[in-house]
Amino acid sequence: MAAWLLARLLSFQSWKRGLWSCVRLGLIMGLSFVIIYPILQKIATAIKDKSDLYSPIVIWVPEHYTWDNFKQAIRIMDYWTTLGNTFTLSVMTTVLTAISCAFAGYGFARLKFKGSNLLFMGVILTILVPPTTILIPVYLNLKDLNLLNTYWPFILTSMTANSMKAGLYIFIFRQFFRGIPKEVEEAAYIDGAGVSRTFTRIMLPNALPSIVTVLLFAFVWQWNDSFYTTTYLTTSKVMSIQLSSLPYNLGIMLSDGVSSRADPFYQSMVLDTGMLLAILPLILIYIFVQRYFVESVERTGIVG
Repeated sequence: MAAWLLARLLSFQSWKRGLWSCVRLGLIMGLSFVIIYPILQKIATAIKDKSDLYSPIVIWVPEHYTWDNFKQAIRIMDYWTTLGNTFTLSVMTTVLTAISCAFAGYGFARLKFKGSNLLFMGVILTILVPPTTILIPVYLNLKDLNLLNTYWPFILTSMTANSMKAGLYIFIFRQFFRGIPKEVEEAAYIDGAGVSRTFTRIMLPNALPSIVTVLLFAFVWQWNDSFYTTTYLTTSKVMSIQLSSLPYNLGIMLSDGVSSRADPFYQSMVLDTGMLLAILPLILIYIFVQRYFVESVERTGIVG
């Protein structure tokens, strides 16, 4: 009887594990489909010939393959110049943001001073408050200083830890630095190291997971940003501005100056191709750094 009960219990546990494995597999497949489906759809559209738009038998696999959509999107967006400008802006703001937010996070985590908790509440408030609430005064100040249509608004905000999502990055660094034992710093102080040397020689090397997380988040968000770039860089060639003007420019080019005469389906196809070209660098970067990114997010502790 005991052997029979034990066998039934083991069978139930095995069935339970199998059921949970199926549920987990279903969730992973569902999430993967939601993420991958739009990319696959854009790839299928980008390599489709214009004649396949009106073919009732063409859904995913085109009958006529072509690279004309890529050529059109690259020419209209001035893609290579736009890619270089966007990459330069993203790298510059990412590095400056990581440095300034690391300093701020370390200060909030280790350097206690009067009013530090109140200031940190202000940092958390910047995460909760929409950026549109302070856009007008910031824009007017930059306009008075004649800094619009330059990279200086992004440089200044990144250097002072006021860039896009900077409050989140400061929070990430603060939480990570608080998790490092104080004995590590105390040993450095005993050896004669000051605050700055302890930060650069001891704390920063140990904060590599949080640095990688902030670098990747800052780069991707700056690359995809359309709110600040369309506000500060109205005439510069960056990816978000070129994507927003792509349908109009394409319509002008295809219809002899009258945008309303252009084929809307073909415009949509070239627009999808332009979007694919815009996210292609991010996909390539993720392929190479996904392992480090997942490990860094896990060690940083922001997954929970």
